[in-house]
Amino acid sequence: MARAFLFVLDSFGIGGASDAAAFGDEGSDTFGHIAAACAEGRGDHAGLRVGPLHLPNMTSLGLGGAAAIAKGGSPSAVSGGFFGAAEEISGGKDTPSGHWEIAAVPVPFEWGYFPETVPTFPAALTAALIRDGGLPGILGDCHASGTEIIARLGEEHIRTGKPICYTSADSVLQIAAHETHFGLEQLYTLCKVARGLVDPLNIGRVIARPFIGEDKSSFERTANRRDYAVPPPEPTLLDRLVSRGSKVIGIGKIGDIFAHQGVSEVRKAAGNMALFDIALGAADDAADGDLVFANFVDFDTLYGHRRDVAGYAAALEAFDRRLPEMLARLEEGDLLLLTADHGCDPTWRGSDHTRERVPVIGTGPGLKAANVGLRRSYADIGETVAEHMGLAPGRHGTSFYRSIAADA
Repeated sequence: MARAFLFVLDSFGIGGASDAAAFGDEGSDTFGHIAAACAEGRGDHAGLRVGPLHLPNMTSLGLGGAAAIAKGGSPSAVSGGFFGAAEEISGGKDTPSGHWEIAAVPVPFEWGYFPETVPTFPAALTAALIRDGGLPGILGDCHASGTEIIARLGEEHIRTGKPICYTSADSVLQIAAHETHFGLEQLYTLCKVARGLVDPLNIGRVIARPFIGEDKSSFERTANRRDYAVPPPEPTLLDRLVSRGSKVIGIGKIGDIFAHQGVSEVRKAAGNMALFDIALGAADDAADGDLVFANFVDFDTLYGHRRDVAGYAAALEAFDRRLPEMLARLEEGDLLLLTADHGCDPTWRGSDHTRERVPVIGTGPGLKAANVGLRRSYADIGETVAEHMGLAPGRHGTSFYRSIAADA
């Protein structure tokens, strides 16, 4: 039986979304704007990186062609892999919507969101969280960048024991607390309480954001983040694989995103390079019929939201340098596909995600290099993986497997 490796470069959009204007994101282009900034020297950072953006391995798979397709153009170079672009049909530009749709289940409903007011949370929600969580109160209660609000309120949090509660343009309630002064397990327990309280509001995720340090100059978020998500509305590609006896190995936050449905095993690590290491280990361990589904979160959390062009560029280059290690592990019958779940243009205003099309690039022994065009849903990715792995078609999306299969 075939194996598949689905790698999500979190937030690595390529522009061109037909509905970007509805999100205030018309013209956003994570990849294109990073490349342009680097070409102009705005991606240079002493001791980190200099010069034009250099992604030879992803380029050889067709990244440039994918970007051209996303913006309505024609690829100008020959690719060594298959390539295309995909448009999201789910109504959000958030992590669950993107990943669920990649796994062939678009989001059929509208998420709930908190308004850009201060306070942002309904008074009844805040009162219930304080009561049910046994809290002396909360701090924040606003839209904010996580690193900024921890720097601003972290010391008061340590003094008072009040957790820092905030949101963003996504459907999310985030709770930041100190790992030792507040306690990691207490933070997780509080997030479980919050999960139940926001269910009636249709909020997609509650995220635990633990940090360490003793003052604003030393505060640092840790790798012990935990997402409490609602489950997908119907069986995803992951569920379909597990139900037939295959194993799904989730790398990074994949288990949390899918509320641990359809995920046989979770492997976590701190940082993209450590995540790449454990993804390679999962590739070594994966048996026939298994899926390794990996999320590389640093692109989004460390560089996209923080609008750090040089950091994002360096992270892309570091990922690209590691890609040959994965390519060398591919065996006959394997499929490697790289994509993203949304954009987060580090040159864009604000700090939120951007509505963009995403790359669809990949390869595998015996698979053909082909232009798979503009896919009208991320669900086409999941259905292509499904067909490759011998599953019957699902309800959403159209497979392009026949375009890349050697025997087609």
